[in-house]
Amino acid sequence: MISVVGGGIAGLAAAYRLQQRGYDVQVFEASDEVGGLAAVYETPGDPIEKFYHHLSKSERTIVELADDLGVGDRVEWLVGENAYYVDGVVHPLDTPWEILAYPHMSVYDKFRLGMLTLEVDVRNGFPRFDTYDDLEDFEDVPIKDFLIEHTTCGVYENFFEPLLDAKFGSRKDDVSAAWLLGRIKFRGERDLLRGEILGYFEGGFARLLDALVDAVGEENITTGARVTDLATADGAVEAITVETEDGEATWSTGATVVAAMPNVLESLTGYECEIDFQGAVCAVATLDGPLTDTYWLNIGHDAPFGALIEHTNFVPPERYGGRHLLYIASYIQDYEEDLWQRSDEEVEDLWLDHVGEMFPSFDRAAVRDFRLARNPRAAPVYERGYLDLVVPYDLGDEVAEGVYYAGMASRAQYPERSLNGGVVAGYECADRIAEKRT
Repeated sequence: MISVVGGGIAGLAAAYRLQQRGYDVQVFEASDEVGGLAAVYETPGDPIEKFYHHLSKSERTIVELADDLGVGDRVEWLVGENAYYVDGVVHPLDTPWEILAYPHMSVYDKFRLGMLTLEVDVRNGFPRFDTYDDLEDFEDVPIKDFLIEHTTCGVYENFFEPLLDAKFGSRKDDVSAAWLLGRIKFRGERDLLRGEILGYFEGGFARLLDALVDAVGEENITTGARVTDLATADGAVEAITVETEDGEATWSTGATVVAAMPNVLESLTGYECEIDFQGAVCAVATLDGPLTDTYWLNIGHDAPFGALIEHTNFVPPERYGGRHLLYIASYIQDYEEDLWQRSDEEVEDLWLDHVGEMFPSFDRAAVRDFRLARNPRAAPVYERGYLDLVVPYDLGDEVAEGVYYAGMASRAQYPERSLNGGVVAGYECADRIAEKRT
């Protein structure tokens, strides 16, 4: 039997791949439901993810998995419109003419920004198309220094700096240029006349999770099961101890995939991961009507949240019983931050009051529901030298033969975390197990 610690997308993908290779697998999930960051709330229609999700065109592995599971036809490619809120005005930034009309950068700034997003280096007066091919060349380059050199001060100060403040807060100066370039590659496909092309499952990502659980088999997945120990003998893993409401049980195992955060890996094996993680606070507000006409609204001032993501400007509100769903989200870098310390009710008041300041026509009485989720380790901080810190898939040399890692600190989640990266990490571990056991 192969054991998998964690029932998120990476753990379920690892289990599925191993079963396809002919192995018996048991998945142990500490919480009461599978899915991890893709867990959902119920609505009057389709379920909605607690933390916002969509696919980029570059995320091929998860789409291939959906095809394998018979739900590939449920992937819809939609336009996700983007805008920037500055000085009380929502500025759409999808089409060339909208970008040209944006008043907070010069025409030259916009040209340099446009060239960077197209991955064209024009610093020497003629275009180069290979400068940004290898992300590792920029691993140790501070993101501010990179942006000023490869675009302009105006682009950094009037476009990127507020976004970096919202994303990384006090850690923004630690972030590498490789993360930004990776994000540009990751989110690169656009319709020039409409905006960014993003994917979503008809019925939500629960459609994929349900199909994955069905494929793995509910009998092979135990929720409310915390793995508390991993035993080795003669340099190889041989058993795990699992704690449930019924008590402790020991399972013999031929290999273990830890598909969880690195603190879980450390508690089980002693392996220390030096990657820092951000926490996330994310609300889904259920409204009677739309707040804006854009999907993703970046905030260009010091707000108590990082972005407003109006899901039902991306997926039709009819899918949710006619309700309009708005994500309000923020990252935290330190658990002592005020936002993390506030109660759910205090966060609701703070955030909705600020939405009202931004949009005077906003009616607080139109908020039908406000559901708040928190995750203490929602995303890595992609600091300089990050690749030196990733956890290997195969920990045979570092821990014991038969121990593998598919969590968010794996190579598959660089330079941007994603559900696709979780599937890739799960597959990578499963394939290594199969290779060693054949």
